Amino acid sequence: MADSAATIMTRNVISVGPDAPVVAVAALLVKHGISAVPVVDKSGKLCGMISEGDLMKPFGVKVQARREWWLEMLAEGERLAPEFLAYISEDHHTAGNLMTRDLVTVTESATVPEVADLLIKNRIKRVPVVRDGAVVGIVSRADIVRTLARSAPT
Repeated sequence: MADSAATIMTRNVISVGPDAPVVAVAALLVKHGISAVPVVDKSGKLCGMISEGDLMKPFGVKVQARREWWLEMLAEGERLAPEFLAYISEDHHTAGNLMTRDLVTVTESATVPEVADLLIKNRIKRVPVVRDGAVVGIVSRADIVRTLARSAPT
């Protein structure tokens, strides 16, 4: 298998900026049928990745319990205004707040076996392909599976 990341990667990468609201990120994932996007700064440099799993973090049981505890402390036995409750129930997180910052990346010259090993070792579903810090593509597990299928004897 002589393919490299450059030959199998998705080139038209959908990305978001760090200030993108999570609602916009979620809508983008749904619209394009993908499960994560790179987060890039204004110059196109990779800052992180935000996935479906990252978007779910603010809604976890631990976060909800902590939020309820803080509300009780703030209220000190008083009833909180409905407007205040509505405001704090909205999610004000951005891609930059929730993204994964510690990323595994590859260059265009990485071989398919090298990329597959990285995905397995790091238990990730996709890896950004970068050139000079900017995202030029993404290789997902599906890209590797398609490459394997292409090389299968018919």
